[in-house]
Amino acid sequence: MKTAVITFPASNCDRDARMALEKVTGRPAQMIWHRESEIPSDVDFVVIPGGFSYGDYLRCGAMAARSPIVKDLVEKANKGLPVAGFCNGFQILTETGLLPGALLMNQGLNFVCKPQKLRITNGNTRFTSGYGSTQEVVYPIAHHEGNYYADDATLNKLEKEGRVLFKYVGNPNGSARDIAGICNKAGNVFGMMPHPERAVDPLHGGTDGLNFFKSIIESI
Repeated sequence: MKTAVITFPASNCDRDARMALEKVTGRPAQMIWHRESEIPSDVDFVVIPGGFSYGDYLRCGAMAARSPIVKDLVEKANKGLPVAGFCNGFQILTETGLLPGALLMNQGLNFVCKPQKLRITNGNTRFTSGYGSTQEVVYPIAHHEGNYYADDATLNKLEKEGRVLFKYVGNPNGSARDIAGICNKAGNVFGMMPHPERAVDPLHGGTDGLNFFKSIIESI
């Protein structure tokens, strides 16, 4: 089992993601710099971390989505490579088109930073199966552009196909239909604004994120 984390200029959750992966797998996670052109063929799972890639110029995630390494990521994801993006990583995934919709400025225009309760709306995916009968979790959130938007046709399709995996309990940012995390149709690409990688150590306030990583690692 080999995992990797992509790092961009101004990423600030790459080390959190690496530590979460290493905690679950017991093996070092590879750090891949944005200027590299290829993800090693033996990598089984890639995380796109949170932060402010390229200073959030133009739009959050817009420049990162056009970096050399992401071109190869898109190609491999379209062939089935499991990928997860958190916060800025979710923004990057929507900018690449791997996930539908967009992340707009929070309703109320304020940065939100707090532990956030989430409801698991589909527990039968490779990202959520480890939660069993658990229906609610708490992950930290920290974002200014986390208001998920898509047109009604897209939202209806996401819900009908079971591709909404998490919803907010008490919507903190105005996201359409309380959506917090979604996956692609193939089920191998997932994005969410909350941070499961920051919820893997009791000293950090909780361990609800551990089963997220256990789910995907065990599925691989």
